[in-house]
Amino acid sequence: MRVYTTLLFCILTLPLFSQSTRKYSNEFLNIGVDAAALGLSSAVTASTSDVNSGYWNPAGLVNLEDSQAALMHSNYFANIASYDYAAFAMPLDNQSTFGVSLIRFAVDDILNTTQLIDAQGNINFDRISLFSTADYGLTVSYARNLPVRGFSYGVNAKVVRRIIGDFASSWGFGFDLGLQFETQNNWKIGLMARDITTTYNAWDIDEEQFETIRNAVEGQNQDLPETTEITIPKLELGLSKLFTFHYDYTLLAAANLNVRFEENNDIISTSFASIDPAIGFDFGYLNTVFLRGGVGNFQNELQIDNSEQLSFQPSFGVGFKYKGIHVDYAFTDIGDQSVALYSNVFSLKVDLGIFR
Repeated sequence: MRVYTTLLFCILTLPLFSQSTRKYSNEFLNIGVDAAALGLSSAVTASTSDVNSGYWNPAGLVNLEDSQAALMHSNYFANIASYDYAAFAMPLDNQSTFGVSLIRFAVDDILNTTQLIDAQGNINFDRISLFSTADYGLTVSYARNLPVRGFSYGVNAKVVRRIIGDFASSWGFGFDLGLQFETQNNWKIGLMARDITTTYNAWDIDEEQFETIRNAVEGQNQDLPETTEITIPKLELGLSKLFTFHYDYTLLAAANLNVRFEENNDIISTSFASIDPAIGFDFGYLNTVFLRGGVGNFQNELQIDNSEQLSFQPSFGVGFKYKGIHVDYAFTDIGDQSVALYSNVFSLKVDLGIFR
């Protein structure tokens, strides 16, 4: 009973947090992991059931029968930024599972030109140096079956480390909560509440370094930035159904409603909350070859003439599984239909039991 009370309290208090905090932070944690999931436009809150559930919905980790590991790499902004992900999960017993994952989103070797012009106004290229900016997200997950048949829950504890060269760095902490319910006829319902207590980032800014750029442009003095950031809670509601045809063919149909408690350009947007739907399909043959597609990120984009135009982000993916080794590929935003990030994404997942 204590577990149910805690879950209900966290869900009901999400809108309250949104009334006092409207800031964005840690957006690199919203990009997504696993090419298989990205090929479905991330509509996997209900269906996720492997090591990557630690990111999408930790409640899905209870479906693991053995240890799994996953890796993913992708590039963004014409290969300027790199996004890397690694995860591991293992059952603790018949009812619970443990997982851990690490995300790194970084831009390396950025030119630091703040000292390019000396005090006499001379340009000296020897004064150019390099620095990197990197965001790290470490997540520890725990999932367990509830006494009610078909129900499971999962909890994430997150540590966020962000570094901007020698200029500034921050630490952040937060929690996620996930639920899944599966019926006997292969319907699944999922709920993922991200940053349920809000995720708080505290920045440490090197004021000595800051002083070197405060007056870099005459008449445009820079003020010291705020040293705290708040990540507001988000909700993801999912529904999926697995169909089997002639034993050899399967079709997974999934849908998501992604809710932010603030007004933005989502297709459904109010002063209380904004909703962005997503749908995805996964067609499988002999549980070996998979073809995936989806569409999401529906946005009302403001045009240069102040009119609005609906944009969306279609995705495509393929996958191959052989003796516990899963190789997946996804291409997001086919045809450049939106201004969102898009990339060629590759991921690998391995059932570690094959090595025994």
